[in-house]
Amino acid sequence: MGASIRWTARLRALLRRWRGAPLTWLIVGGFVLMAATAIGTALTVDRFRQNAIESGRDSLESAVRLLARHFDREFEDFAVLQKSVIAELESHGITSADVFRSEMGTLAMHEVLRAKASGWSDVAGANVFDSNGTLINSSRRWPVADISVADRGYFGRLRDDPASQEEIEVVPGRLGNGSAIVFARRISGPHGEFLGMVSRAIAPEQLESFFASTGLGEESSIAMHHQNGQLLARIPHVDEMIGRNYRTGSPEQVAVFERTFVTTKLASPIDGKDRIVASRLLTGAPLVVVATRSLDATLATWRTQTKFFVTVAVLSIGLLVLTLFLIFRQMTHRLSVEKQRLNTAMNTMTQGLLMFDQDERLIVCNRRYIEMYRLSGDIVKPGAYFRDVIQHRYDAGSFEGDVDAYCDGILASVDQTHSAIVETADGRLIEIKNQPATAGGWLATHDDVTARIRADERIAHMAHYDALTDLPNRVLMRSHLERRVTELAEGKPFAILYIDVDEFKGVNDSLGHEVGDELLRQVANRLRACVSGNDLVARLGGDEFAIIKAGACDQAELAALADNILKALRTPVNCKGQEIPTDASIGIAIAPDHGDNLDDLLKRADLAMYAAKSEGRGTFRIFVPEYDAKARQRRQLELDLRQALARGEFEVHYQPLVDLAADVVNGCEALLRWRHPERGMVSPADFIPVAEDTGLIGEIGEWVLKQACHEAASWPGNIHIAVNVSPVQFRSRSLALKVAAALAESGLAPGRLELEITETVLIRDDEEALTILQQLRDLGVRIALDDFGTGYSSLSYLHRFPFDKIKIDRSFISDIGQSEDSSPIVQAVVHMAAARHMATTAEGVETEAQREVLRQLGCSQMQGWLFSPAVPAAKLKQLLSKQAEAA
Repeated sequence: MGASIRWTARLRALLRRWRGAPLTWLIVGGFVLMAATAIGTALTVDRFRQNAIESGRDSLESAVRLLARHFDREFEDFAVLQKSVIAELESHGITSADVFRSEMGTLAMHEVLRAKASGWSDVAGANVFDSNGTLINSSRRWPVADISVADRGYFGRLRDDPASQEEIEVVPGRLGNGSAIVFARRISGPHGEFLGMVSRAIAPEQLESFFASTGLGEESSIAMHHQNGQLLARIPHVDEMIGRNYRTGSPEQVAVFERTFVTTKLASPIDGKDRIVASRLLTGAPLVVVATRSLDATLATWRTQTKFFVTVAVLSIGLLVLTLFLIFRQMTHRLSVEKQRLNTAMNTMTQGLLMFDQDERLIVCNRRYIEMYRLSGDIVKPGAYFRDVIQHRYDAGSFEGDVDAYCDGILASVDQTHSAIVETADGRLIEIKNQPATAGGWLATHDDVTARIRADERIAHMAHYDALTDLPNRVLMRSHLERRVTELAEGKPFAILYIDVDEFKGVNDSLGHEVGDELLRQVANRLRACVSGNDLVARLGGDEFAIIKAGACDQAELAALADNILKALRTPVNCKGQEIPTDASIGIAIAPDHGDNLDDLLKRADLAMYAAKSEGRGTFRIFVPEYDAKARQRRQLELDLRQALARGEFEVHYQPLVDLAADVVNGCEALLRWRHPERGMVSPADFIPVAEDTGLIGEIGEWVLKQACHEAASWPGNIHIAVNVSPVQFRSRSLALKVAAALAESGLAPGRLELEITETVLIRDDEEALTILQQLRDLGVRIALDDFGTGYSSLSYLHRFPFDKIKIDRSFISDIGQSEDSSPIVQAVVHMAAARHMATTAEGVETEAQREVLRQLGCSQMQGWLFSPAVPAAKLKQLLSKQAEAA
């Protein structure tokens, strides 16, 4: 019985031991890990210390190796100079000190020294001393100063020891201007007798400036010693140390000056600190380069690393201890912590959350749901029934509809996942998602998606509507048209009206973009008023609009609509206090009459619109097949135009300008003509607009300018040449350079060239245009304002820029001499031009009556078919010759 009890007790102890074993092993493992962390940290710190010392030693070795190589090369060049000077001196075959003194102390020898020493910037140049130590010649100055170095140690050694050929020593300056490192070489006679020496000097600062470029860092030094221990130069520089002998102390310190290369650790004889020392003996001179760095500076980074590793180790050990403590604590508080986390997560959700069990009772409800619908937490709490929650929402005003019907619908589908977006009484949009739970019941989330949906709606609206007019944009119009095209199979025709606001750019440029934007908004409103609810009005961009007219295929009906639109747009628009008259050009394409392909229909409406613009603007055109042919002709014309200049198909004709007072030709206008190999002469009205649209007018205009200047240079000196400058040419900032080049190439006097510009170039960019005009005026050429009276702001331009001439447009000349003619307008222009010392030219004079009226009105010049059309250069020369003979 007793044995049975003992075995039972042992079994229980064993079970307890095994039951506690995992925690025991966890604790033992923690202590082992802490010990391993401490030992590993100590080993790592010691390894890093050795690495830091090795790195510092390598850095110093590299520095002295670099410096030694540099100074070996420098001093070798230095010695070559001295040896060449000595060879020059010894070549004279001097045998005594007196002869040496007399022959070496001459101006000729000074010139030799100066030539050999040129290119060196040392302190004392190349200096020659006699056997008494007296300076007898120098490369720096002549005559030389009275200087003696007989008291210098290096002189005594060279004089007394024939075996000593070179001495290097740092000595104080004679004039108190710091120390100098002297390099002296013995000059011997044919039998070894001492004749004198050649020396050069360099300031320690010159060596120290190169030392500084190595950048060894704080608590570092670089020095150059004589092999005998004398300090020649050092950084950091200390005047008291220069010249002192440091070949003293321990054998390790003496070895620095004896061995070719030394790297060691020594206690500094200067500041007593432990330092890493690296030295190297120069190969061509008894000099030693020594670099040192204090052990403290070398180990500075290591100390920082040590602090970091010790800190990490301490934190790691502390973290292990804390982890062991938390494991025990977590076992007792796990359930309470998990519950607290769950509550925190639910109450910080941006969504309202509800969970119901299979009996329709509330299990979980977060704070966001109660706040979202402004409910009472005393009613909506765990244990409440689903119907009671919805009824409370109804009572609170956050639910609209039949409570029972809503609840029945939800309960009938609790085993399915579904979502819906509902709108509350206050206009919010709530997305409700129901998902079945595995143990029965369901989980519901309520998310306020008002801001997201409203933002999506705004983005969708911005993507499909014009921001300025709020009309559908090109994207939405195309989508609408695609639907209309598919409906053509159902017998539902439609029409596309392309509308372009005439002269809108002039309004925008002259009155500003703010007025232009308001005008577009007013146009959009008027277009809306012209159509029914089934039609679409869209803005395509800029000043272009479109109307998609549903169910329309009758041309008479569409013509009436176009007339109504034009009538509505022609009523002046009040924009920011400005009464602006508007008009438009309209192109119409009908589906399916003009095609059932969307791109073809858009293209044909566009062609019809451009036909309306080309036929006078302010009207409409319905597409006809001829427009396609005209478009193809224009494309072919463009292709031919691109080749015309290279093929030499262009010609310059000249129309005479007649002085009305003297009735003689005193100028000509250069006019471009195109002789096409197949079409014959092409009208400028046909190809000039194409050249301007394609940008070819720039190259063509430059060719006309050069041709006209070259031709005019052969005319009598009183005949000037007028050349038209297109707006495209004028926008080129190099126009003045091109004009100057044409004048220089042709030899034409600038005063004989007259450039004609229209108001269009001024409207586009007023300030820049006036700058270009001033550049042209500075060249000396004349400037004429062409087609005066047909633009927007002629009077303001006359006031701001002094034109040389005004050309009165032919539209004011054609009815002169008839009743209610334009004579008063012409007379006003002539008087205004005369008051500002400007000439006037009347264009398009075709009758004697017109010429007589213009002469009476005081007009300066005329041009037109009455006197002569534009003629080739050869014919013009005949005309000018006849005029010269008649004179």
